[in-house]
Amino acid sequence: MVIGYCRVRLYLPDNHSLKGKRQAIKSIIDRVRGRYNVAIAEVEDQDLWQSAILGISCVSSEEGHANEVLSRVIETIRLARAEAELLDYELEFIHA
Repeated sequence: MVIGYCRVRLYLPDNHSLKGKRQAIKSIIDRVRGRYNVAIAEVEDQDLWQSAILGISCVSSEEGHANEVLSRVIETIRLARAEAELLDYELEFIHA
């Protein structure tokens, strides 16, 4: 069993309130959940208006598959440029 984890740092340049941030992040989270079988949540920077850090994880039998799924998720987030700009991401795989 392989657990793939991705930590994504986002910048929301046009956002000026926590309410606006919640709407933008919810849109991204709903889009990712609807397309991929992953767990996703905002894990840091909840009180900052223009910054968000998302945690995304998936479980697979092979590291290559987990890497492929998380890479697709990152690309989906990257294409959501109207809502947020992807600044950075980290991938990690745990073999259990």
